[in-house]
Amino acid sequence: MKIGVHPNNLHLRLARLWPGAFVDLQPIFVSYAEGRDTAALLESGDIDLGGTGSTPPIEADMRGLGVEYIAASAPRPANGAIFVRSDSPIGSVAELKDRRISLVDGSFHTYLLARSLEGEGMSLPDVERVESGARDSLAHLLEGRVDAWVAMSPRLEKALERDDVRLIVRCGAAIPNRSLFWTLERNGLSAAEIRAVVSELSRIGNEIAADPRTAARLLASGDRGGSGDRGGTDIDAWEKVVRSRDFTVFPIDDEIIAEQQEEADTLLRHGHFAKPIVLKRPEMTK
Repeated sequence: MKIGVHPNNLHLRLARLWPGAFVDLQPIFVSYAEGRDTAALLESGDIDLGGTGSTPPIEADMRGLGVEYIAASAPRPANGAIFVRSDSPIGSVAELKDRRISLVDGSFHTYLLARSLEGEGMSLPDVERVESGARDSLAHLLEGRVDAWVAMSPRLEKALERDDVRLIVRCGAAIPNRSLFWTLERNGLSAAEIRAVVSELSRIGNEIAADPRTAARLLASGDRGGSGDRGGTDIDAWEKVVRSRDFTVFPIDDEIIAEQQEEADTLLRHGHFAKPIVLKRPEMTK
């Protein structure tokens, strides 16, 4: 099985390095740059399975690719936040109107921003979204090139220790922020393979939780395939990241699909999507 690994999915990054991971599935770990590339790699057959935030699989379904959800993590409320400069006049999300916001657009950043704005009676068109890509947008924020920054781990934890930036909203106040593990129906994973994937993700997650220091050491040393952290995060910082999240993994169920449907509907309201979509419930996929 060809398993995609990108820097921002720590579960699969660690799985690549974890002893015996996916051994019964004869894994080939394929490195790539970021979660938004997952759909294209699944479509081309370069990978059979990927892990991302909640938004990329919805984007793929909007393209008619036929997403098949396999598993989901527990909510990760600490893994995303919106920051402004500490000397900024912006005191809350309500004051982001007409401001420039740096984010990885089309990732969970977009959903976090949309839900945060919606809570204040605004929508995505009320702000200017500035694509950050793989760049660390902290410098852009401090230099005044953007007014706010949507950050995620491990840069988020570093930002929380600084006195020149200020947090205005955390993920848990707006969205569940799960990791989703998914494929495309056309790739034809069997029910047995899907059960094996869920079992391995769960086993690895439990072992990570039981030994966060080893997980941190693996992340700090860098992924052999080039998926290491581009920010040079050290072991102690990575351990804080690992300890801050729940690595529990569940099989896909109706609750997760309902969350995904709510996100799809929200992004439609905000104009991010041009048409509605009805996501398939688990029993409708196989």
